[in-house]
Amino acid sequence: MGKKKGRPDIRERFGAAIQERRNALGLTQEDLADKARIHRTYLSDVERGTRNLSLINIEKLGAALEMSLAELFASVESI
Repeated sequence: MGKKKGRPDIRERFGAAIQERRNALGLTQEDLADKARIHRTYLSDVERGTRNLSLINIEKLGAALEMSLAELFASVESI
């Protein structure tokens, strides 16, 4: 039996929310990675939904995207 179709994995939804906000701010992946003090390839993995982030990196990304953690997770929930 195959994988059930339905709501995307939390990592995919989180990555999509990060990418959406990054694009809305007109930032490149490199710009955002620099602001969040993370590696660009790590950010790329986040946006693709292949990384399971630590709370520390979630906080860094929220700050770099000028969002509170509540706002960030609300955007994830809307996806």
